[in-house]
Amino acid sequence: MKITVINGTEKQGVTYRLKEIFLERFRGKAEIREFYLPKDCPAFCSGCISCMLKGEQTCKDAGYIQKIAASLLASDLIVMTSPAYVMHATGAMKALLDHFAYLWMPHRPAPEMFTKRAVIITQCLGAGAESAAKDIKHSLSWWGISKISVFAGKLMEEVVWERLADKKRMELTKKMNRLSEKFSRIDYEKPAGMNGVTRMKFLICRMIQKTSLKKRPESLDGRYWEKQGWLGQVRPW
Repeated sequence: MKITVINGTEKQGVTYRLKEIFLERFRGKAEIREFYLPKDCPAFCSGCISCMLKGEQTCKDAGYIQKIAASLLASDLIVMTSPAYVMHATGAMKALLDHFAYLWMPHRPAPEMFTKRAVIITQCLGAGAESAAKDIKHSLSWWGISKISVFAGKLMEEVVWERLADKKRMELTKKMNRLSEKFSRIDYEKPAGMNGVTRMKFLICRMIQKTSLKKRPESLDGRYWEKQGWLGQVRPW
């Protein structure tokens, strides 16, 4: 199996340690490819919308983005990590997700995404872990992924792994091991199921694209949906 990991920071702190615990069961069994932000995507999305109007290869940062996109599409499991910065995902993670606007369902979602599984790992001092995870989950769900699990660790007194109380380290490790075990037992030969919310989003976007293509036959998004067969009877699940 193949796993792609997107790390929202290059810092090897608590989030990094939790991610390493999760991956332990997969090492030696899976092909794991990791990206670290901002190193592997140092550029901000400029909002030029060229990716949506002219194609993702026309993005000024396509050299970075398409390398990551290819890995995501080839993966059986996607792992996204980010500590909470001011109650949200890191700026580097947001900058990356902005680049993938073309993958959202109202535009050109990849068929592969609809059958994938994903894990989001985040933590914070006090509040903010859930909102940081929500930032990432929002994008993943609009890419078409239904099976998304979230690990949101809450720290109360310390943000350095080595200085965490033994009891807290053991608690986080135990919880992460349970999540890892759960995902290690999955048969990745079988596609992940889809929930009703994702299906509804798809069908609404289908109606929008159908109408849009009639008004604008040159629409890149509309022609993409037509080529996939989604404006007819074909579905990505």
